[in-house]
Amino acid sequence: ALAFMAGYGIRAYLIAQSLNQIEKAYGPNNSILDNCHVRIAFATNDERTARRVSDALGTTTELRSQKNYTGHRLAPWLSHMMVSRQETQRALVTPGEVMQLASTDEIVMASGAPPVLAKKLRYYEDGNFTRRVLPPASIEWTGDAPAAAWTTRIAASVVDEAAEPFPGETDGLALKRTREPEHEITAEAHHAEPEHELSPDPQDGADPSDDRNLETVRRAVAADRGDPDFLPEF
Repeated sequence: ALAFMAGYGIRAYLIAQSLNQIEKAYGPNNSILDNCHVRIAFATNDERTARRVSDALGTTTELRSQKNYTGHRLAPWLSHMMVSRQETQRALVTPGEVMQLASTDEIVMASGAPPVLAKKLRYYEDGNFTRRVLPPASIEWTGDAPAAAWTTRIAASVVDEAAEPFPGETDGLALKRTREPEHEITAEAHHAEPEHELSPDPQDGADPSDDRNLETVRRAVAADRGDPDFLPEF
């Protein structure tokens, strides 16, 4: 993700306690440090992190001198000695020296430049930051705050005096319209109870079996009032 961010000009400032924290989050084969242009190392308590920092700093050449005395024991005073000098390779900063860095020191490693042993920049001591600090705001009580100008005003309803009368008005009076939202009156539909059209005439002489059939039809219609064409199976 850091490689794509760099392509869009986005810079990230990552802070980790040790390499173990990075591997725990991104795995052992991560490329977090590979995409970092500037790396800053402080004193660490992890030996693995100290070795990684020491290997990243590289090596240097050290000149060692060795003196050999031959002959009599008075050879040193008689200048009877042999001195040999040898160039050896050593780590620029050993893992032990990385772990023993002072609390005020840091190692800055930038791509394409030699490492730098620098002093920590403390924001509360550096003048570039201290001059940006503003004085604290005053918290003294000055009494009741004045009311805002909009709290004492009452919004007047806007009336259209030039409204035209509705068609059919004979008295010529103009209707006043306000900007209040129109409320639509919705009339509740009252479903009339279905009349029992199939009720038999008490004056007619009906067969008792027909009465039972009509009673069944009335029960079916009462059960399903929404479908008056519903007829039960006889």
